[in-house]
Amino acid sequence: MKSRTKARSIALQVLYEVDISGHKPGIVLAGRFDKLKMDDALKQFISDIVSGVIAKKHVLDEFIGDFAPEWPLDQVAIIDRNLLRMAFWEIAVHQKTPVKVVVNESVELAKLYGSDGSSRFINGVLGGLLENLEEIKFNVKIVQDNDKNN
Repeated sequence: MKSRTKARSIALQVLYEVDISGHKPGIVLAGRFDKLKMDDALKQFISDIVSGVIAKKHVLDEFIGDFAPEWPLDQVAIIDRNLLRMAFWEIAVHQKTPVKVVVNESVELAKLYGSDGSSRFINGVLGGLLENLEEIKFNVKIVQDNDKNN
C-alpha cells in the first residue's frame, strides 16, 4: 500500500472509531501514532484529514445528503459515510490532491473496508460531486468565510 493510501486508511480507521465509540479524536490519533512508524509529514496528513473532517462534518454531511438523497446519512454504513466525508473534504475543502486520485483512493478503500456494494456507492456519489464541483467549492468558500467572520 502506498504511503498516502496507508495514511488515508489510518484516517478512515480513526474516524470510524470516533464515529462508533465517541472517543476523542486526539486520543485515538495518538494511539495510532504510537503503534506506527511513519514520517511526520504523513502523520500531519492524517491529522489534517481527521481534524478537517470533524471540524466540517455538518457541512460535509449536508453536501453528501444532496448527492445521495435516497440514502439518509444516518442509514449509510459508517465506513461509507466516513469515506465520503474524507473525499468531500479533500476535494472541496483541502483541494491539494488531484480529484481523480481522491476518487480512486476512496473507491479502493471502499473495496478494502466496505461492504460488497460500497465501492459502487462511493463512486456514484463522488461522480455527482464531480459534476457539481465548482458550485460545491463556491459554497464551501462561503461557509469558510462565514466561519472566519464569526
